[in-house]
Amino acid sequence: MRKERKHFTPEEKVAILRRHLVDKVPVSELCEELGLRPTMFYRWQKELFENEPPLFSPRASPPPSGGEAETDRVLGEEVQTKDEVLAELMAEHIALKKVLGNSNRDLGAA
Repeated sequence: MRKERKHFTPEEKVAILRRHLVDKVPVSELCEELGLRPTMFYRWQKELFENEPPLFSPRASPPPSGGEAETDRVLGEEVQTKDEVLAELMAEHIALKKVLGNSNRDLGAA
């Protein structure tokens, strides 16, 4: 008769791997205790190491330290700076148009 297969949850798999890696419990002892084949244990270990590198990769931008209020304040300052630069450019544009006069020359598309 066949033995019923035991299904381990991801949390259980991590706990088993942790016992080996951190607590230094031998693989043979773990497998015997849990009725697990060593090949399955090593497959879990391989999957863990292959799927976890993103944890150590640098983040694109650091997380905001002050929460949403701090982010809103910073974005508000950026918008205000942008508005000031646009206002200055428009003022220069208008002054240049006044100096050149309203001629019918085509100076290029707007």
